Amino acid sequence: ARGRERVAKHAIAPAPDRVDFLIASRTQLAELRRTIQPLSRKLATRLAARRKRTTRGQIDLRRTLRRSLSTGGVPLRPAYRHRRPGRPEIVLLCDLSGSVAGFANFTMLLVQALRDQFSKIRVFAFVDSTDEVTHLVTAGAADPEHLGARMLAEAALVRWDGHSDYGGSLRQFTANWLDAVGPRTSVLILGDARTNGGDPNLDAVREIKARARHVHWLNPERRSLWSTGDSAALEYAGVVAMHECRTVHQLGTLVTRLLPV
Repeated sequence: ARGRERVAKHAIAPAPDRVDFLIASRTQLAELRRTIQPLSRKLATRLAARRKRTTRGQIDLRRTLRRSLSTGGVPLRPAYRHRRPGRPEIVLLCDLSGSVAGFANFTMLLVQALRDQFSKIRVFAFVDSTDEVTHLVTAGAADPEHLGARMLAEAALVRWDGHSDYGGSLRQFTANWLDAVGPRTSVLILGDARTNGGDPNLDAVREIKARARHVHWLNPERRSLWSTGDSAALEYAGVVAMHECRTVHQLGTLVTRLLPV
């Protein structure tokens, strides 16, 4: 009986937000896409709460003293100088090769659903060549299932054999679109950092970091695999912050914590 209970326990399907992006079936990916709108509403509420806290500036001494007159000179409620919030800009740079494509597609659609939280969103994708896909992601919410296929068909993402080329793709981004990154821009790089033995081009990542407000790398692989095979994850992690992001649960936590407000 104990053996049957163990089998039954491990046979229970994980909750959608705990499904590993890299091993998700087509059915599970479809189920994940259906969570985008409710998840985006939840994350928007969290981001708005963070924005409200961060826009509270230093104590305004004059207003605090004036307010204290109604309480006999005791400043019970300090008044603050409120900073005018400026919506941040987001740039996504996404690996669309192989099994990481499902993770990238989901994250693109989620950030697009959060578009009201940002002043500008630009999205770039690559396999062994980089191209801007902002317009495709903007239109992709109407047919999210086929977003990945449309990007591969309509954008110049593949030049050679369809294996990811991080070094070349990063070089192409910095050569052609580095002006998309500025002091108000947070850059999210999405990918497993597996270079197929090629040059990881750390200098390109340094160029991006030097211009951006923040750069974060979201890696859908388990952290214990970052130093295996052709992974350059630890090399990139020496330049920018890299975060394990294998599930929707982890992604939601990271978006709330990392995205600027």
